[in-house]
Amino acid sequence: MNKTEKVVLVDNDGNKIGLANKSEVHTSSTPLHRAFSIFIFNRQGQLLLQQRALSKITWPGVWSNSCCGHPGDNESSEHAASRRLFDELNLRVSERNIYNILPDYRYRAEMHGIVENEICPVLIAFTEDNARPNPDEVEAVRWVNWKDFLIELDKNNDYSPWCNEEAKLLDSNKEFIEIYNKLVSDTAN
Repeated sequence: MNKTEKVVLVDNDGNKIGLANKSEVHTSSTPLHRAFSIFIFNRQGQLLLQQRALSKITWPGVWSNSCCGHPGDNESSEHAASRRLFDELNLRVSERNIYNILPDYRYRAEMHGIVENEICPVLIAFTEDNARPNPDEVEAVRWVNWKDFLIELDKNNDYSPWCNEEAKLLDSNKEFIEIYNKLVSDTAN
């Protein structure tokens, strides 16, 4: 059974004001809605990047962070991220192991007349599993060293605008730095 995916429309304070079909919401005048963005790392300190499927309406073929999506009505960002990681990358990450680092991140971006307009908590998690991309969602994946990736972002690049901004915000976030350094240093010992 094919269920129509809904997105949660919100006001400027993040309060739910309605639901809309995901297939109809991303246009030239996309209403503000809930989303999430997750960065997946391995114990070697590498970040999993994905190239969005060429069939995507928003940012087709563009390289971005590990996974993005929309929580359902009454679904936490962590649960939605766990669900979408499995759907897009065949990665099983428990929502208990997902850290919500930037709960109030918000952005608006436009490409080819299609607008993203989201309140989008930025999450992180760790895995040692290999991604097996769903070709309907993901064109390709690759692991990159986090510090090398940050250097890439300082140059003119073709990563999604949210990935650029979120990565820089994470790199200056004390909670992220502590969690990242602890997990990477634990494997070195």
